[in-house]
Amino acid sequence: MRIKAIAAVTGSLVLAGSLTACGGAASADEKVVTVYSADGLKGEKGDGWYDKVFKDFEKKTGIKVEYVEGGSGEMVQRALREKSNTQADVMVTLPPFIQQADSKGLLAPYKPAGAEQVSGADKAADGSWTAVVNNYFSFIHNKKELKQPPATWEDLLDAKYKNKLQYSTPGVAGDGTAVLIKAMHDFGSKDKAMAYLKKLQANNVGPSSSTSKLAPKTDKGELLVANGDVQMNFAQSKSMPNLGIWFPKSAKPGSKPTTFALPYAAGLVKGAPHTENAKKLLDFMLSEEAQKQVSSVGGGFSARKDVKATDANAIALTKLMDGVEVFRPDWADIEKNLPSYVDDWKAATGS
Repeated sequence: MRIKAIAAVTGSLVLAGSLTACGGAASADEKVVTVYSADGLKGEKGDGWYDKVFKDFEKKTGIKVEYVEGGSGEMVQRALREKSNTQADVMVTLPPFIQQADSKGLLAPYKPAGAEQVSGADKAADGSWTAVVNNYFSFIHNKKELKQPPATWEDLLDAKYKNKLQYSTPGVAGDGTAVLIKAMHDFGSKDKAMAYLKKLQANNVGPSSSTSKLAPKTDKGELLVANGDVQMNFAQSKSMPNLGIWFPKSAKPGSKPTTFALPYAAGLVKGAPHTENAKKLLDFMLSEEAQKQVSSVGGGFSARKDVKATDANAIALTKLMDGVEVFRPDWADIEKNLPSYVDDWKAATGS
């Protein structure tokens, strides 16, 4: 996909390639920190959680944030390619890609201040990564064209969704990979999930390396249904009024809509050119000040157990999750077997 490198505080665009220019990494004492991140936390209009946090961080420390955005898998692959000449200081991805980054030796242990307030399931025991924004996997629909979302996965096989349905690419996008994880859970096995996704391919528009790009298409009615996540789509719905969030369920009698936690997890990049600046940013992102803005500004869920949000967004998010069953994936198994799962998906769908 096309990767955007954004000087988040100033808003100016620079070429992503400039981070790997002939001059190599900047000096360690430079007042800058480079973040490689999955999309979703930066606002479409400069009004997202990242926009607020990075601006406040620069004001407080004088350290400028350079921001590079892409799919979770793409960010890991980019950091791997640059391993001999590391450019990133902080990496933020969705699971299982943060675990993948760790297993490939891309992360260095660091427990940010406040990490003790993050649930054990949302951080690595050795401190190699910590959730900074909690989140859940979801789907979206166009509320104008489709007033009631489909109830079940099987409903999406209807011919009315032909070329009106799209989900991001598993193995590249975190939310795309989440489609596989949820399908395997809801259908009860990998084989049943792949058999279903093979049928669904008749309606699927095709691959998309970026989940965030599906929301504008859905809002305009180019798509009726797409995948996403609660935080990103809730934030997008403020400027995209036709977006509705929903959670598919199995067609089995008594089934409930399901989802699972899909947090934005941050880690210190091993060999980072600005390690101390990176630690300061990680501390700031997990601070009470920043965490109180996760719902009010970012439309997400605080990663800290001791931060209890009561703003209008937090109330609406709690209502949205009411009646949705949350399951916990085996992330160790998924990280280990992800390549084979993606290969099976490619074989099933002809992708």
